[in-house]
Amino acid sequence: MLARLDNEVFFKKAFTDKMVFKAFVKDIIGIEVEPEKIETEKAFEPKVGHINFKYDIFAEDPKKRIIIEIQKVEYDHNFDRFLHYHLQAITEQQRSSDNYLVDKTVYTIVIITAPYKINKKTHEIYKDEVLISTLNPRNIKGIERKIFNHELIYLNPNYKGETTPRNYRDWLDLIYESIHNPANPNINLENAGVKRVTEIANMNKVTPEEWEMAKIEVMKREVIAIEREEERNETTQTIAKKMIAMGLDDSMIIQATALTQSEIQQLRYETKD
Repeated sequence: MLARLDNEVFFKKAFTDKMVFKAFVKDIIGIEVEPEKIETEKAFEPKVGHINFKYDIFAEDPKKRIIIEIQKVEYDHNFDRFLHYHLQAITEQQRSSDNYLVDKTVYTIVIITAPYKINKKTHEIYKDEVLISTLNPRNIKGIERKIFNHELIYLNPNYKGETTPRNYRDWLDLIYESIHNPANPNINLENAGVKRVTEIANMNKVTPEEWEMAKIEVMKREVIAIEREEERNETTQTIAKKMIAMGLDDSMIIQATALTQSEIQQLRYETKD
C-alpha cells in the first residue's frame, strides 16, 4: 500500500531521496540537477525580514547555480505566502547593498493537496492543475522578455486536465492516488521516479518511529481543520448578523449562509438593542 503523500512525514521521506528529487525536478522544471545535499526545514541565517520562513525541502546545484524549493501543503493557503518564500530565496542571495547581482536561479514548487477555495481578492475559484509564475517583464505588445529565469510553480492534483502534459501528469496522479486510492493506485510505474516513490513510501516499510510521527502530523492537521472551521463559522455568523441588520428574512439568510432556523433566531436575539 502506498503511503499518503499529503502526510509530511511520508512526503519528505520520498522527495528527499536523491533519485526521486532529480526525477521530479527534471519532469516539472525540465532541467538536470545534481544537488550537493537535500535539506528539510531549511531556514536562512540571519533571517531575511521578520518572518521565520522554513522550506519543506531545499536543495542547491552549485555548478549550475540553481536553487530548488519544494513546499507541500494540505490546505489552500494565501498565494502571497508562497510568493514570499520564493522571493526570499532570491533576495537572500543579495546580502550587501553594494551588489544586487542574483547569481542563482530559484525554482519554487508548491504542491497543494486540497482543492482551491475562492480567492479573497478576486472572488474567483481556480481550477488548474498547474500554474506557473515568472518575474519576466512584458512589453506593451505583450511579448515576454526573458530577463529572469526564476519560476514559481503551483501543482494541484485535484483538477485533472485533459491536456496536462505527461511530465506533470505522472506526479500529479501519484500524489492524488496516494491520498484517494493508496491500496491500488493508478499511476505510471514506467516513470522511474514515480516507481521509486512507491518503493520508498510503502506502508510495509514504515518504521514505528515514522508511523508515530505520521500520526502526530494527522493530529496537527485535525487541529488546523477545527481552527479553520471555527474561523468559517465566525465569518458566516458575521455575514448573517449583517443580513439581519439589513432587515432580510430568515429564508434569505438560510440560503446565503446555510445556518439553521434556530441559529438565526439566536443571532437575532444577540443583535437586539
